Amino acid sequence: MLLIPSQVGTEGEWEVLIKGSAKVKRGTRVQFGEDFYGEVEEVKNGKGRVRFFCNGEVMDHLQKIGRIPLPPYIKREDEPLDRVRYQTIFAERDGSVAAPTAGLHFTYSLLKSIRNHGVNIASITLHVGIGTFAPVRVKEIEDHAMEAEWIEITEETRQEIERTKQRGGTVIAVGTTTTRALESFADSEGGIKSGKSSSFLFIYPPYRFRIIDGLITNFHLPKSTLLMLASAFAGKEFLMKAYKEAIEREYRFYSYRDAVLIL
Repeated sequence: MLLIPSQVGTEGEWEVLIKGSAKVKRGTRVQFGEDFYGEVEEVKNGKGRVRFFCNGEVMDHLQKIGRIPLPPYIKREDEPLDRVRYQTIFAERDGSVAAPTAGLHFTYSLLKSIRNHGVNIASITLHVGIGTFAPVRVKEIEDHAMEAEWIEITEETRQEIERTKQRGGTVIAVGTTTTRALESFADSEGGIKSGKSSSFLFIYPPYRFRIIDGLITNFHLPKSTLLMLASAFAGKEFLMKAYKEAIEREYRFYSYRDAVLIL
């Protein structure tokens, strides 16, 4: 069984993903260590709720015994180096169940070089949700339900984006999940709001983008919501031509792989 804590509930209750959930019943006790165990309170379709019991903080125990939840298409066991590599340099707060992988391309020296070229960099808080792993399985795309992702956009970031747009500059989002976050906070007049909220926004063609003018993203899996978002921004036909060339030139797809800039 694989547990990937998503967000803290009340009194030690966490939302989780459970691998092999068909064999796990409510009330199942999972022993992680001598003084650390969890009890399954709910399980359905690979997801559930677990209440952890331990001396001290749950996160402290998870940091000691937990393993990095690499995407399933990485066919190897996680390594100690993954704790550093599968994490963006922007990360500050716990909450994401996965790395926003477009951000993995950036280093401190690269950010310095970008700033030296006159580019302003603004940040947001985004807790990537478990929906990032979920393919679209419904016949009608409109019937697909997105999982919630927690977003916080500060007033400082809002003002930076507004100033950029007012002077005719280009707002480039790093990643499809960041794009969803920014577009979720768009107002009715084409501006952007600050604040905190959960987003269920599902972006697919022919979505009209209100905030971003460019997108840095990786090459995505077929039938994924991430690919649909990129198609909505670039145009499906144009994007598929780019993917065809990427395959011919043996570009590397998915996490830890190559990126593409769409303007």
